[in-house]
Order: sequence, then C-alpha cells, then structure tokens
Amino acid sequence: MHVKRNDIVIALTGRSAVGGKTGKVLQVLPKRGVAIVEGFNIVKKALRKTQDTPQGGIGEKEASIAISNLQMFCPTCKRGVRIKHVREAGRKTRQCRKCGHEFDA
Repeated sequence: MHVKRNDIVIALTGRSAVGGKTGKVLQVLPKRGVAIVEGFNIVKKALRKTQDTPQGGIGEKEASIAISNLQMFCPTCKRGVRIKHVREAGRKTRQCRKCGHEFDA
C-alpha cells in the first residue's frame, strides 16, 4: 500500500483532480482498494430526522476513491510524486523518487 492514514495526497482522475487539489487521507480500506480523503469525491446523502438534525435534509460527505487514482504529495517537489520503499536499519520507509524526501519520518 503506497497510501496510509494522515498522508497528504493528490487526485489523478475525477472531479477532485481538477486544479491539483490536495487532501488528507482519513481512512484506508485495503481489501476494497479504496481510501476516503478529506474534501475529495463529495456526495449528497439524505439525512433522517434525529435529535441531532431535527429538520433532516440533505447533507454532504466524502465518498471513497480508488487508491490507484491517488498519488503522494511531496512538500519538497510541490507536486504529486511516485514513491519507493527503502529498507534502512531494520525499518521500511517511503521516499520520493525525485528528491528522496522521507514520508515516514
């Protein structure tokens, strides 16, 4: 898995890819191959009347997006980059292929 929770990612396809939008990964579902990213793939959902929402109505929430459509955002390169897995001193880290920035620091 090249994406983990709390990573900053950029979308490669879909409505979220327009404008080079970045977002934080909220949840990863590896068996389904999808992730939920803050501000990406917003859908409308009908809300039932409850004590929290006495009016009910229509709310918005993030839907899942395929992990293959996400790319890590490198703060050094200022763009989406591919990563490589490097084993150093008995631990595995993820690094930017362009500049070598470590994501698991």
